[in-house]
Amino acid sequence: MPLAARKIRPDPIARAFKGALASLLTLVLALAPVAADAQQRPKTIIRDAEIESLLLDYAKPIFGAAGIGSSGAEIVIIQDNAFNAFVASGRRMFINTGTLLEAKTPNEVIGVIAHETGHLAGGHLQNLRNEMARAQAIGAIASILSVGAAVAGASAGSSELARGGAAAMTLGPSMAMRSLLSYRRAQEIAADRAALTYLNATRQSAKGMIDIFRKFADQSLFSAQYVDPYVQSHPMPRERIAQLESVAAKSAYWNAKDPPALQFRHDMMRAKLSGYTESPGRIARRFPSSDKSLPATYARAILAYRTGGLRSALGQIDALIRTEPNNPYFHELKGQALLESGKAAESIGPLRQAQSLAPKAGLIRILLGHALLETGKKGLLDEAIGNLRTGLRSEPLSSNGYRFLATAYAEQGRIPEAELATAQGLLIEGQVDAAKGYARRVQAKVKHGTPEWLQADDILTYKPINTDS
Repeated sequence: MPLAARKIRPDPIARAFKGALASLLTLVLALAPVAADAQQRPKTIIRDAEIESLLLDYAKPIFGAAGIGSSGAEIVIIQDNAFNAFVASGRRMFINTGTLLEAKTPNEVIGVIAHETGHLAGGHLQNLRNEMARAQAIGAIASILSVGAAVAGASAGSSELARGGAAAMTLGPSMAMRSLLSYRRAQEIAADRAALTYLNATRQSAKGMIDIFRKFADQSLFSAQYVDPYVQSHPMPRERIAQLESVAAKSAYWNAKDPPALQFRHDMMRAKLSGYTESPGRIARRFPSSDKSLPATYARAILAYRTGGLRSALGQIDALIRTEPNNPYFHELKGQALLESGKAAESIGPLRQAQSLAPKAGLIRILLGHALLETGKKGLLDEAIGNLRTGLRSEPLSSNGYRFLATAYAEQGRIPEAELATAQGLLIEGQVDAAKGYARRVQAKVKHGTPEWLQADDILTYKPINTDS
């Protein structure tokens, strides 16, 4: 049936055309780990006042040199053993725990931050989206032309021309991908150069950054011998290191060293991450019993608390406090260990001490508010609410903080405020419909125009941001 044949004939070609575009889109998404990887494989975010304070101290001078303001970007820690860091929209910089654990000096982490700041300051993420759109257009045009050649060959009865057109259909995505990868390589080189500028401006060495790139080079040494350098999203490691080192070695700050106090904080940060995230065997290898240093003691104390030995953990934590009585994070650790062991009343003292030593640490205030609430004592509810509200001012995305605040308000019979806090926590967690349900309940119970009514109205008028645009 010729009519049926004519209807059917274009279908395989159309499917191939759609497949070519789908392949291009898949490859494009592969170049966007912020969107593709983060969405497909949910990651655990690590929140810790001590580590975040240290990273902010690393980053502030770099942000200033880059001209992006003293606050620069929010640095988010992801629990992932892979050595990686990347930037995302909203000025967020993500750093894996694997990067922090493997970086032996502050300068190495600062080099990573400097490189990622180069991407932020250069607007590379938005520029990459624009380049993706251009690459998709290239692939679409080439594929359309190839479809035309395939159809023409089939109509003329030329199997050779049809095969040529079908083979050329893969050229569109290939051309687009090479264009996109070339653009990515250019962005990486630009970020490298920007990082050198920032490090020089802040009188810091680029050795740490280059040492990090050497680690990447070692990881890819075998595979790099067999890959096409023109289809890599990053410059080839050896070439990249050689280019950087030739420029960086000329800096007056090439031999600059990290201050001993900063190195100590770095060692404590690595010990803390190890104690919380690594297996007992791995911690024992990193910090054998013969290691009597404070970082080693810190890691072992955290491990003891993690594995349920509260008495042993408290003994080790108290030893830490005797060594550094003004370290807020040792008192925080003791309070957290007691709270999570069901001893809320006993946790209050250490957490109050931690809060007094680190008054700007919102996470510690939220933890103290939680502990006060968990005692079940009505007389402590005002103090709990005060700490939770103060903590949430600096940690406005803490859904746990809002949940604790909602409970405290409910204990005092302040139902509209409890429902508003519940709505705010649900909104942060992405449960928009449930959040709006609570917001409507708030507006039904409070006067029009009051702060609570207006906050509820903000939730009701909220529209999710389209992250695909």
